[in-house]
Amino acid sequence: MTDEFPPRLDADPRHPSLVFRRAEVRDHARVVGVIGPWWERPGTERLAMLLPRLFFQHFADTSTVVEDERGELAGFLIGFRSQSQPEVAYVHFVGVRPDQRRTGLARVLYERFFEAMRARGCRRVDAITGPANVRSQDFHRSMGFELTGDTVIDAVPAWRDYDGPGEHRVGFTRAL
Repeated sequence: MTDEFPPRLDADPRHPSLVFRRAEVRDHARVVGVIGPWWERPGTERLAMLLPRLFFQHFADTSTVVEDERGELAGFLIGFRSQSQPEVAYVHFVGVRPDQRRTGLARVLYERFFEAMRARGCRRVDAITGPANVRSQDFHRSMGFELTGDTVIDAVPAWRDYDGPGEHRVGFTRAL
């Protein structure tokens, strides 16, 4: 870690009992381990495959882990600045523990990411989700994201076969 990105981040007054810090390689197993229980739906074992260890090795300085007063995982955001489009940042994966939902924690994670990426010269943030993930779509709309796609799937714009045959994704984009 560099001095610019210390492991422990500033506290958030909206969540005084939570500790915000940079992701570390040692967080990989515990983050992947909560995906099934936190998502509470069938097929989540496939979701865990979307978050390989390399994200914790190579994007730790732009990813955040949040812990409660017991040191338990309360939330996380894995994101990075695009190497091929330096003006674009990308939120790859976000999770909030079920008892922390509706507390504004996801919003705080995104706002902190926006601020950090803006400071690095980014002018836009992108993200994706599945067409069936209405909760994610609603959240991203509430954060000012626009939905993108090349067709309509499940009544929303989506990119057909984005991640391979039958793996459609709803795109999100938001100016910073």
